[in-house]
Amino acid sequence: MKRISRRSFTSRPASLGAVVLLALTSASVAAADDGRGPLGVTADAVANRWSARVGALFPADRAGRPAGGHFCTASVVHSPRGDLLVTAAHCLDGPDRDLVFVPGYREGRAPYGVWRVTRRFLPEAWVRDRDEDSDLAFVTVAGRGGRRVEEVVGGNRFTPGVATGATAVTVTGYPGSREVPVVCADRPVPWGRTQQRVGCPDFTTGTSGSPWVNGDHEVVGVLGGHEEGGSTAGTSYSVVLGGAAGELYEEAVRGS
Repeated sequence: MKRISRRSFTSRPASLGAVVLLALTSASVAAADDGRGPLGVTADAVANRWSARVGALFPADRAGRPAGGHFCTASVVHSPRGDLLVTAAHCLDGPDRDLVFVPGYREGRAPYGVWRVTRRFLPEAWVRDRDEDSDLAFVTVAGRGGRRVEEVVGGNRFTPGVATGATAVTVTGYPGSREVPVVCADRPVPWGRTQQRVGCPDFTTGTSGSPWVNGDHEVVGVLGGHEEGGSTAGTSYSVVLGGAAGELYEEAVRGS
């Protein structure tokens, strides 16, 4: 079976502000923000306060502007300083290039601004061995105009220790071939002791780092892990967020 990398390194122009934002209605969403609704159905995500917390990662030029196409997904998680994002560790592989985060990105527009990534926090096991059970990372972003990103779009709580499948989750991400995010709800199931998975169609290249958010607006998974998120577009994986994930979050909070 052909392996699908959930990262994208396309060079599609990111002409922010050049394209009119398409109107989306609530009828296009696959599931409610609290994770209820039809499971295993993927559709365009509605632009609202919850989807605004999820954004696309872009390489950046020297002026801190997107340079090329988006390649991964990240989301704002609550932190004391309000500057913290969670994504997959494999999204930060490769050259130590400058990155920017565009929350709520749609059709070439940055409705909540462009935020420069300042620091990265990766598990030691990933840095040392690329251990797929450690495919999780945090980054901080610089403020803009005296405000932090969490002040602008809000943030979900990062909550390790929630039992896999306790509730359905809503997964939101940015396929590399699309200029709007997609969303799907499903109930995670265990895949071994250290991984979990959901069955959502069309989560392809670029959706690595997508948050799995339960009805309490808690991040209980991040798309990545096994085979960097999965070998097919219909099944996505996450590491089980346990003690190591909690420690990495605390390290990022202290470091920021």
